[in-house]
Amino acid sequence: MKKLLIAVAVIALVCAVGTVQAKDWKKVRIGVEGAYPPFSYVTPDGKLEGFDIDIARALVNAMGAEIELVAQDWDGIIPALLAKKYDAIIASMSITEERKKKVAFTNKYYNTPAKFICKKGAIQEFSSAALKGKNIGVQRATIHDRYLTDNYGKDVTIKRYGTQDEAYLDIVAGRVDILLADSVALAEGFLKKPEGQDFQFIGPDLTDPKWFGIGAGIACRKEDKDLVELFNKAIVQIRTDGTYKKIQDKYFDFNVYGE
Repeated sequence: MKKLLIAVAVIALVCAVGTVQAKDWKKVRIGVEGAYPPFSYVTPDGKLEGFDIDIARALVNAMGAEIELVAQDWDGIIPALLAKKYDAIIASMSITEERKKKVAFTNKYYNTPAKFICKKGAIQEFSSAALKGKNIGVQRATIHDRYLTDNYGKDVTIKRYGTQDEAYLDIVAGRVDILLADSVALAEGFLKKPEGQDFQFIGPDLTDPKWFGIGAGIACRKEDKDLVELFNKAIVQIRTDGTYKKIQDKYFDFNVYGE
C-alpha cells in the first residue's frame, strides 16, 4: 500500500510539473534591436518599425497569438533571452553553429550576404594587401565582427560599435576607412541616404557558412521546442499566403529570402 501511495504521488508530481511547463503561447514576447535599419529602427515618434518588426508581427499573428515587442541592445540580446526577458529573438540573427550552442533556431526567414564599403575611389582594387593598415568598423559581437577578427585581425585596426548607426557616423567623419556589415543593411540604411552618397561597396559578397551561417533565423530557448515549431509553421504560412512578399516589397526590390 505504501509503495502504491508513493507511485501515485510521483505520478501526480510529474503531471503537476508538466502542467506548469506547458505553454499555450497566447502571448509571445519578441526581443528586437531597434537600431538596424531597414530591418529594425525607431521612428521619430518612438515606434519600432522595419522588416524584422513587420515579420515578427506577421508570424505571431499567423500563430494566433498576441505580440509584445521588447527592445534590447545587441550585446545582451541572447543573455536576455536566456534570462526570460522575452521568448524569442527576431533581429536579423544569423544561424551559426556557435550560436546554436546557446539557443534553438527556426528555419531561416531571409538570407543576404555581407560586404565591405569604403569612400569612393579610396581603394582601387580589393585585396588583403589593400586592407592592410586600415581602420575598419564593425558592429560588436556580430558574425561580421568574428569574420573580420579571424581573417584580418592581425593586419587591420578594428573599431567595434554598439550599433550600426554609430559606425555610419564614424565612417562619414573619417574616423574609420571601411565598414563591414550585411549588404542590405549597408545599402538601404546608409548608401541610399544622402550621407552615404560618397561611399561604395568593395570586394565580393561574403557568404561562407563558417562565419555567416545559413541565413537569419528566429532564436528561442532550447527548452521551447514547441515555439520553434510554431514559428516554422508560421514562416511557411506567411510565405504561402502572400504576406511575406507584401512585407518584402515594402522594403526591398529583390528576393531577400534567398535561394
